[in-house]
Parts: sequence; C-alpha cells; structure tokens
Amino acid sequence: MRLFDLTGRVALVTGGNGGIGLGMAEALAEAGAAVAIAARNPEKAEAALARLLAAGGNARFFPLDLQEERSCRRAVLEVARHFGRLDILVNNAGTTVRKPAETFTAEEWRRVLETNLSGAFFCCQAAHPLMKEAGGGKIINIGSMFSLFGARYAVAYAASKGGLLQVTKSLACAWAKDNIQVNAVLPGWIDTELTRAARREVEGLNDAILSRTPMGRWGETRDLAGVAVFLASPASDFVTGTAIPVDGGFSAMG
Repeated sequence: MRLFDLTGRVALVTGGNGGIGLGMAEALAEAGAAVAIAARNPEKAEAALARLLAAGGNARFFPLDLQEERSCRRAVLEVARHFGRLDILVNNAGTTVRKPAETFTAEEWRRVLETNLSGAFFCCQAAHPLMKEAGGGKIINIGSMFSLFGARYAVAYAASKGGLLQVTKSLACAWAKDNIQVNAVLPGWIDTELTRAARREVEGLNDAILSRTPMGRWGETRDLAGVAVFLASPASDFVTGTAIPVDGGFSAMG
C-alpha cells in the first residue's frame, strides 16, 4: 500500500547496528527508505550494514556518541549531507546499569541519562530544522515498559525512559505546526543482547516475564517492524504525541 511506502525517504536509526535498532532499520529499508545507522561500534556496524546491503537496501554507517552533544548534532547533519535529506529519525540507542538504586554512582547516573535522554533530545533538535525545511518529518523515540513502570534494579534507565516519553509528548505539541509527528514505541521484553544479559544477572527474571506476558513469549526484533514502518510512513500523518506498547500484553496486565 502507498500509505506505507517509504521510497525516496531517508531514515536515521541510532543504535541501528544491533537488536531492536537493526530490526527497525531492516523494516524501513524493506519499505523503501535509505537507512543511516549511527552508533559507537564500527565493527558491529559492518555486520549490520552487510545484512542491509545484502537485502538490497541503501545504507551507510555514521559514527555517533550520544554522550556528546556535538557528536549528536554532527551525525544528523552528516546523514542529511550524504543523502540530501532527512525524513525519519529513530532514537533507539541506549544503555543501562543494573544494580540497587542506593549504590549508583554519579558517573553511572549521568552516563545513562546522557545517553538515553539527553542524546535523543539533541538528535531531535538537530533534525528539526532539516525536517521543517522539507515540509515535515517523523521522529520515533524508543522508550520502554519502564517509561510506565518502576524498575527497582535499573532506576537510571527507568528515569531516562520516563523522561523520553515526556520529551516525545512535548515535542509533538511544539512541532505539530511544522508537520513533524513525534511518537514513542514502548517495547516489552524483547530477546536482544541486553535482555539476555539481564536474564543472566537477575535470578528468576525469565519465568517472571513469561508469567506476566499474556502472549506467553519473549518478543523478537521483527515484532517491532510493523510499528516502525507505520510511524515512519504517511499512514500515521495524524498520529502524534502517542506511545505504542509492543509488549505482548505485558502492560495490560493488572
């Protein structure tokens, strides 16, 4: 359907070299978009690029350190300079620290907040004038179920993702006049490198998640493909400021 056609569009996916980010990058490329993946690890990005190019996509890697404001702004501008435009921004890259809240150091707190929240905001700021000049654009912020719930073992992560949800709503209101739709996706427990580490570190986590999830399984990165294309496409032109859980019903459970 043309509503979901991204031919001629350019998408930037932060953290697009693995996990949820790579899954979304592949979905956007399949829908016709040229895709820039931005991240810190160039070796990991090479493998991701190989997958995108092997599937016939138009893709390129750009270095990005979300803890550095200058790096965020430079990456966005370099993508627009290389491809000639920027239509879609997916703020996916993130980090976490899992430990009791009372043991967090100031450095750990700042690192998570600067990466997950401040870095995403600076990327949005850099993208805004490019999208405004082009007549509109799409920003997709990847939150978490912890945008809604507390996380006793990941307080900084939960704070950053809760903040990102409010950034999403605020920018949606601020930039609606510029025809820029800003939405959030709230993944549930998706099987990625990060969540596999969590299962190793948190005893009983796997069973607890499965018992709480009505669909009875962990999500896969491909489960995020449809919502990514929807929010990046003309199909969502009247959808802004919302947050869509993709969690197998986890957040619907009482």
